[in-house]
Amino acid sequence: MTLLMDGGMGQELRSRGLNPDAKNAGQALIESPKVVREVHEEFINAGAEIITVWNYALTKHRLGFSSLANRIEEMTHIAVEMANEARERTGNSEVQIAGCLPPLRESYQTNEQEFSSMIEEYTEIANYLAPGVDLFLCETMSSAREAAAAAEAASRFGKPVWVSWTLRDEADGLLRSGETLDDALTAIDKIPVEAVLLNCCDITAVGNAMVSLRTKTTRVIGGYANAFTPISKDWKRDGQRFRELRNLTPEDYADQVLQWCAGGAQIIGGCCGIGPAHISHMRELIDKGMFIVS
Repeated sequence: MTLLMDGGMGQELRSRGLNPDAKNAGQALIESPKVVREVHEEFINAGAEIITVWNYALTKHRLGFSSLANRIEEMTHIAVEMANEARERTGNSEVQIAGCLPPLRESYQTNEQEFSSMIEEYTEIANYLAPGVDLFLCETMSSAREAAAAAEAASRFGKPVWVSWTLRDEADGLLRSGETLDDALTAIDKIPVEAVLLNCCDITAVGNAMVSLRTKTTRVIGGYANAFTPISKDWKRDGQRFRELRNLTPEDYADQVLQWCAGGAQIIGGCCGIGPAHISHMRELIDKGMFIVS
């Protein structure tokens, strides 16, 4: 059975004139929460079985750019509410809602926080999410250590925990930190993690690593790539601008995802730049029996 996740919320909001840059990410929850809900609804109507709460930017560090760090609880509750309202309004009670545990600092960069400090911060986020989510998704984890901290915190709330690492776009199979998948899996070995995934990297990076991931774990595996132009392992953020998107059609994306499933992926979806049209096309192919997991 293939589970279908949603796509990327941030870029969908940008196309609607919201979420203009990383500095102000999350403000749409205050300014236009109904638009966030509408995008969730579009993904559900496209066939997504799992939607992710849009709280990726709701960390004290990220909210500090716009002096909103003191509103993290309020904004997270709004994000959870919008996801739940979308499920209710579409009448699809079987859709699962994933609460996001994102990088606590910058995406794609190794976090040098003390491990105990990361666990404390992730526990706070998970506590805000827990009443309104069905599972936790520790996503876009650049290092084994941060992923372990997020998973450890999430595991305290009695809900399924998924961990998703982001890989180098060079498709060398390494995390953004330079660590191996073996390093990443070892770090969560004693934590009750239900599924492990690869996300927010180039489609070839996900595809090249999927077979290897399947051989290394008995957990459920999967992936959801982005549509950004690839970056090098030495890339550093320049200001707060979002990265540029390339033209990745629903058909082209699905062709790659078919190969992931052939490599063992059981959970599929999309990240930044992958919209409802991509999810709808994958839904059609799944329903036709074309996504066969090896």
